Amino acid sequence: MFFKRTLEDIRAVKERDPAARSALEVYFLYPGVKAIRMYRRAHFFYTHKMYLIARYISQKAVRLTGIEIHPGAKIGRRLVIDHGTGVVIGETAEIGDDVLIYQGVTLGGTGKDTGKRHPTIGNNVMISSGAKVLGPFKVGDNARIAAGAVVLEEVPENATVVGVPAKVVKLGGVKVTPLDQVHIPDPVMQEICRLEGEIYRLNKKLEKLEEKEEK
Repeated sequence: MFFKRTLEDIRAVKERDPAARSALEVYFLYPGVKAIRMYRRAHFFYTHKMYLIARYISQKAVRLTGIEIHPGAKIGRRLVIDHGTGVVIGETAEIGDDVLIYQGVTLGGTGKDTGKRHPTIGNNVMISSGAKVLGPFKVGDNARIAAGAVVLEEVPENATVVGVPAKVVKLGGVKVTPLDQVHIPDPVMQEICRLEGEIYRLNKKLEKLEEKEEK
């Protein structure tokens, strides 16, 4: 079982990463593959209530790869963790098949929940670098989470979410909300303009009062 899953992981990386030259390179040198391989061993011990050994393996994986996967997490087939540094996957997180995760991603909790605390990720989901998915909700199949997004609520299937907090901008490939993350208004300048307008209005009011007093 472990061998078959590892072969699947290697093939998935080769399909998704054009820089992968050979299966041997992927097996020995890709930290994401190593982290998943060690997670599967740790998860085996975790499910057999050998928690100390499970945590020892998972913490060793962190030191070797920079990727922290709690042994209690449930991970499907052909997960690809690209680059991987800074990835954190919590204890009650669940990940479906054919998921792609980039560096700096957190599948975490908000600190307010008990029991199921971490997200459930559907099949064929892509989570871009630096994204944070926090809480015990579902991210639907084929969803796309943009880099740096902070996801705090359920994501529908086939949706694309961006921003902090994350909002759905595409659903089934159709734009939901117009969004330009480059040419966005500067909130400081907006406030300055509002204050200048208010000062202008007050000055005009004051001039009228002064005119009345002079008359």
